[in-house]
Amino acid sequence: MKRNDGHLEIRLAQTTADIKSAQRLRYQVFVQEMGAAGEMVDHAAGLEIDRFDAHCEHLILVDTRRDSADLGHVVGVYRMLDRDAANKAGGFYSQAEYDLSPLIDSSRSLLELGRSCVHPDYRNGMGLYRLWHGLGAYVSAHRIDVLFGVASFPGVRPKDHGDALAYLHNHHLAPVDLRVCSRDASSENFPTHENFSIPRAGAMATMPALIKAYLRIGGYVGDGAFVDHAFNTTDVCLILDLNRMDEKQRRRYGGGDDA
Repeated sequence: MKRNDGHLEIRLAQTTADIKSAQRLRYQVFVQEMGAAGEMVDHAAGLEIDRFDAHCEHLILVDTRRDSADLGHVVGVYRMLDRDAANKAGGFYSQAEYDLSPLIDSSRSLLELGRSCVHPDYRNGMGLYRLWHGLGAYVSAHRIDVLFGVASFPGVRPKDHGDALAYLHNHHLAPVDLRVCSRDASSENFPTHENFSIPRAGAMATMPALIKAYLRIGGYVGDGAFVDHAFNTTDVCLILDLNRMDEKQRRRYGGGDDA
């Protein structure tokens, strides 16, 4: 798949330079901006790497004005892992944080999304929009039923995001057949979740943009948050069942527009 909009191009990574450029962008966002670390992070080369990369497809947003020789041409990325590739990789990435049994034990066509990021210079323009619609085209072409993956709040103190986490639990908890559960048994996960009167406006004001985007198209969250000390984040598992989307949500998502 390939879509070209002026100087911005959406396509799957095709070369070693594409992959390394995506890993460099991830380094800039996750390591330099967010303070993440990991066993395979290459600080000398400025690359954020893990063992799943070799098994994934990488949907990349390329600025064709940038020189690929210096690995700066990828300005947005979604890393994608389907069921077959996960079997070869020894599981899904998010299985380290969540019990995915409800999804894995189903007969659904699954696609895990991870390492999603956009270069700071492209976050307020068309970059995220192009990446989003490129994903929609991929999902339509491959007949995916369920998208899932972890999304992050900054920092490792769930209480700092208490209202937002409680609102997610109270209003967007996944149905039982999709309800994956956090492997972090901390009682602080989804703080004050018994409080159903949390104002939506206040909760949404501190909600990360990626999470808000999935909620607008019918996304759910799994049960509980997971504190990822290596990445300096508090994670929730987002789940989107494409068969449960209504027409308004489908139009917002744009899946299939580019197929």
